[in-house]
Amino acid sequence: MTSQAGDRPEPVGATRRSKITPEREQEFFEAVLEQLRECGYDSVTMEGIAASTRCSKSTLYRQWKTKPQFVAAALRSHRRTRCIDTGSLADDLREAARAAGELSGRDTKLLQALAHAAPQDPELQRALREALVEPEIAALKEIIRRGVERGEVPADHPALEYIPAQMFGVLRIRPVLEGEYADPDYLVRFVEAAVLPALGLR
Repeated sequence: MTSQAGDRPEPVGATRRSKITPEREQEFFEAVLEQLRECGYDSVTMEGIAASTRCSKSTLYRQWKTKPQFVAAALRSHRRTRCIDTGSLADDLREAARAAGELSGRDTKLLQALAHAAPQDPELQRALREALVEPEIAALKEIIRRGVERGEVPADHPALEYIPAQMFGVLRIRPVLEGEYADPDYLVRFVEAAVLPALGLR
């Protein structure tokens, strides 16, 4: 991992957590996530977050001992849950695509910012999966489960297991191939052109 020699904690009570409000904590988290999106992981420092949120650096270090811990906590605060149930597997997949597209730019920037750092820090990698990957996979699996229960697609259909990879893959690859994020319209068209036909759905 990139050395954080200039980002070491000051000699404060390492085990004593400062008393900050949930609203103030969320302000810190939003600041670190925004800096990640705009500047990348290596450019984020405790000093920079302290300056942008007008607090002391020691306050941040009392709450989160290291930058990776701070970023991991911010990512976990970003975790979302989705409940999509239109009564139709095809429409559920369209809605899931639309919802993913609405957050595509922000989430893809986070994934790009942490692409090099996360594999080197297990806690950071877990937090990234918990915040951005696992909720989406869980939502898709629930959509598929209901579709199977309704008899819209056989449980052993070979295309089912590849739906998460298809959705995540197009989110990650479009910026590389075309220089644009996968917006809602693009993702819905992708689902209609590639995912639904593979499942035998209209």
